[in-house]
Amino acid sequence: MAKRKLERFAENSTFQHLFQPTFEELQSGFKLKGKWNEFFGNNKPITLELGCGKGEYTVALAARYPENNYLGIDIKGARLWRGAKTALENNNSNVGFLRMRIDMILNAFAPGEIDGIWITFPDPQPTKARKRLTSPIFLERYAKLLKPGSIIHLKTDNSGFFEYTLATIAREGHELLMHTFDLYNSNLQEDVMLTQTHYEKIFLAQGVPIKYLRFKLK
Repeated sequence: MAKRKLERFAENSTFQHLFQPTFEELQSGFKLKGKWNEFFGNNKPITLELGCGKGEYTVALAARYPENNYLGIDIKGARLWRGAKTALENNNSNVGFLRMRIDMILNAFAPGEIDGIWITFPDPQPTKARKRLTSPIFLERYAKLLKPGSIIHLKTDNSGFFEYTLATIAREGHELLMHTFDLYNSNLQEDVMLTQTHYEKIFLAQGVPIKYLRFKLK
């Protein structure tokens, strides 16, 4: 397993669509901040998948919507390898990946540079509310990089995290567009059903209901 990880880390460094800035590079001003459309070579809308893991959603959305650009963000290099490899094999020119801590997201994107966010099965951080990807701290960061009216999507298996997010949206005055506590027993037929992540398949096999919501920041 260790050898495989090392091989994947080495291959990651060869991918032209996978960026791995150092902490210092992010602090001093990442070269693509405000210039992501130059990387993609177009002015199409850009959507982020935060905590993308193996990039299943990033790649699936990119394949379905070639008129948009997609960036998957995660700190785990071995997981990003899978998404980057799949995008390369599928010849998805509208896909990129960024290895970094999500709490430094404002160091990688300029104000108003992003058109939407997907958060798929994040760490629920049961004892560290400030680190939850839907905490007021993170939502404030997203507000700075998102265009007005952009939509944030969340999928999770964790009831506590889901209820926390609903409460945060209500308390902070954001606009909840819809939500369901049991996605696959709902009437939804849309992007949220587009693909299933590695962890989603595990949870479904265990009989755990998948929760979904989408909202706009105030």
